[in-house]
Amino acid sequence: MPAQLLDHPARRAPTAARLWIPKHVLVTRSAAGLPHTAEILRRVAAHGVADIRVLTSDRLPTAPKDESEREAYARAKATMAVVVAPPSALKPQPIPPSADWRLDLARGCPAHCQYCYLAGSLSGPPVTRVHANLDEVLAPIATLTGTGSVTTGNALRGDEGTTFELSCYTDPLGIEHLTGALATAIERVGTGRYGDGASLRFTTKFDAVEPLLALRHGGRTRIRFSVNAAEVERFEGGTARMPARIDALRRVAAAGYPVGLTIAPVMPVDGWQEAYGRLLDDVAAALSTVPAVDLTAEVITHRFTPASKQVLEGWYPRTKLEMDETVRSVKRSKFGGVKYVYPRETMRELRAWFEHEVPARLPARLLYQT
Repeated sequence: MPAQLLDHPARRAPTAARLWIPKHVLVTRSAAGLPHTAEILRRVAAHGVADIRVLTSDRLPTAPKDESEREAYARAKATMAVVVAPPSALKPQPIPPSADWRLDLARGCPAHCQYCYLAGSLSGPPVTRVHANLDEVLAPIATLTGTGSVTTGNALRGDEGTTFELSCYTDPLGIEHLTGALATAIERVGTGRYGDGASLRFTTKFDAVEPLLALRHGGRTRIRFSVNAAEVERFEGGTARMPARIDALRRVAAAGYPVGLTIAPVMPVDGWQEAYGRLLDDVAAALSTVPAVDLTAEVITHRFTPASKQVLEGWYPRTKLEMDETVRSVKRSKFGGVKYVYPRETMRELRAWFEHEVPARLPARLLYQT
């Protein structure tokens, strides 16, 4: 292991859980009277948020005209909006290869990842919008259980039942101390409120898992931690450090949760085999005392779109993140969308390494690689 990796901050001792506290909280008119909004406002007030505004409409205020793109980004990232999920967000969509269906507890994330996938997926300033109509968001679980094409009836993953992804457009643990929505979802599914056969899954870069440990989860929520090599973690601002995430993984596994690793975005940095090998070994050591751990792994390589690159370079003008189209291959979706991925030979090398090393170093099922 190179000396610079051994001394990287990501390899030092974990610290206390890192909580995001917004400077500004906006509540739309339609959300103001909902029961879940009252709980959110109680939580944000308890965390010392002073700027809480109830709006007279459902439209969020626009940025001042004299505000620069960077200033607009900073303000948006310090703002949480309590909104009502629109009908379009209440209609679950398939989300392969992760899960059968996607449910959105929120849209937007408080972290500052310089490769942020949401940059090309969500329009407008990156305000974290939490959904106050929680009952409506979760209601489709009851009607969709038993349907789906990813885990439902699948030979490899059929034991998961019908799966519902909670982290497609947010990091639900990163805002849980302000919303309580994640605990509500976990207990409702865990106690069979929506019937049997459903399970939840989400990915996080945060470590504030204490409120989840004693929940009646019934083994029906898989908590996955987004993990990476130290040289990539430096692009993940505002998140829990890697040792803290790995320790949080150990704690939820010890509490009986199925757990997982989302190794993403994988980048072929100098010495990447050693760096990712060290990461897998750190996870193995942390889980070595947890009996009968149920661990999965998902491996996702870095990619970007023309739109996401433009947004990210506006947000992070001094980023050192490689987004050079000339050294990438073009991948087109069936709808004509363009993504820039690593060249075929690089992808082949990465895939072969993880396919061998994940099961060799960890008691884990490798679900997929992209």
